Formats: sequence, C-alpha cells, structure tokens
Amino acid sequence: MAGQTCQNSLVLLHSDIMSKIRRSFTPEDRYSIVQEAIRDGHADTCRKYNLSPSLLRKWRLKYLSKGKEGLKDSYSRIDPQLRTLEEENERLKRIVAKQALELEIKSELLKKTPLQFRRS
Repeated sequence: MAGQTCQNSLVLLHSDIMSKIRRSFTPEDRYSIVQEAIRDGHADTCRKYNLSPSLLRKWRLKYLSKGKEGLKDSYSRIDPQLRTLEEENERLKRIVAKQALELEIKSELLKKTPLQFRRS
C-alpha cells in the first residue's frame, strides 16, 4: 500500500510540473509528429506527446494546405541584440533630427536679425 501511495503522489507531482511548463516545438518536430499521426493514428500520437487533439489537427491542416512551410512559426523571432541595436538606432535618429531642427531654427533667426553696428 505504501508503494502505491508513493507512486500516486509521484504521478500527481509529475502532472503538476507538466502543466506549468510551456513546451515549444520546432517546425521539424511538428513535421515528424504530423507524419507519425498520419501513419499511426491521431489518438495514439496525442497520448504519446501529450498534445491536445485540436493542436494536432491544426498542425495537420497547416501541413496539408501549405506543406512543410506551413508548420513554421507565423511570427519571426527577433534577436535581442538586434532589437537593442534597432532601439539605439532610433534614439540616435531622434537626436540627429532634433539637432537638425535646432540648426534650421537658428539659421532662420540669423536671417531675420538685422546687422547692427557694422564696424569698418
């Protein structure tokens, strides 16, 4: 009895951990899972990989409509270093634009100001 209780608590602990972890599948993983589902059946594949049937159905429909390309992520992932560089680039562009505007305003003011006391 004590062994069975321990085993049940391990199963509960395992299910609690699995529910909190978000898994991500690469397009190659998705492709192999869809191929396996077509070959071996959807219910068995869903149980094996702990997937919901609706997710597997969505992957299968994407694969059938667009091929292997349909299983790729619909959004592109941006490298954090690239994002930092783009933000710095935008900041520097704003600084240059502000300085250009200040120079233009100063040159307009100089044109409007009459020359006083010209020394010979």
